[in-house]
Amino acid sequence: MPQVALVTGSNKGIGFAIVRSLCKQFNGDVFLSGRDAGRGTAAVESLNSEGLKPLFQQLDIDNPESVRSARDFFNEKYGGLDVLINNAGIAFKNADTTPFGTQAEVTLKTNFFATRDMCNEFLPIIKPGGRVVNVSSVMSSIALNRCSPELQARFRSNDITEEELVGLMERFVQEAQAGAHSQGGWPDTAYGVSKTGLTVLSRIHARKLRHERPADQILLNACCPGWVRTDMAGPTATKSPDEGAITPVYLALLPAGAGEPQGQFVMDKKVHPW
Repeated sequence: MPQVALVTGSNKGIGFAIVRSLCKQFNGDVFLSGRDAGRGTAAVESLNSEGLKPLFQQLDIDNPESVRSARDFFNEKYGGLDVLINNAGIAFKNADTTPFGTQAEVTLKTNFFATRDMCNEFLPIIKPGGRVVNVSSVMSSIALNRCSPELQARFRSNDITEEELVGLMERFVQEAQAGAHSQGGWPDTAYGVSKTGLTVLSRIHARKLRHERPADQILLNACCPGWVRTDMAGPTATKSPDEGAITPVYLALLPAGAGEPQGQFVMDKKVHPW
């Protein structure tokens, strides 16, 4: 069976640039995915005009049925997945007046809970030698450093469980909605906390893969693409989307037999201490 790669949330921005780069470097089928079939098809046609041949998979990570349907498709057609890049994510603009509690709920729903759902459905079908890349953010590290010492200790620990992490993310949303997140030891950034959760989840899942499937040599890492000119980050950011794609694609294409990085937070192709 041919090798296959899937990039979530990839009809624009960094995800689109990741698909473009994979089409040039990955020896297999590359799937661009998004919620909207029209926008996804248009994105595929745009890459076709560059001589690239991505395929389209409709996928809304916020919809568990959509996630399971995509999982079943890749399992049946390809016998699993070789590369999964969890890129889909959202962020409220700084000037947005939506109440913080609502921002917390909406942001974590996609960036943490839905991405966790993607991982839990897809990790069992990642093939031996597979690569999983969770697109996090330097904000995960900044938010971590703004948490209380108690929260920092849990988020940095090597024995935090997925259940404990989920409980902490739920607690953040509840405390944000009650206007009590500062007293709870949390920073004033829903996006940052969502990405802290994603980076910690990546560490937990990598540990689990090492324990449960050591012979399969699957590498799973979180990364920061950098500050990239997209709809999300705005026009003044320092990197182009193609530059933002460099680190996620580097992690997706780590050579066969590589043992590192594993469960790390990577920026500019370098492991950063967590």
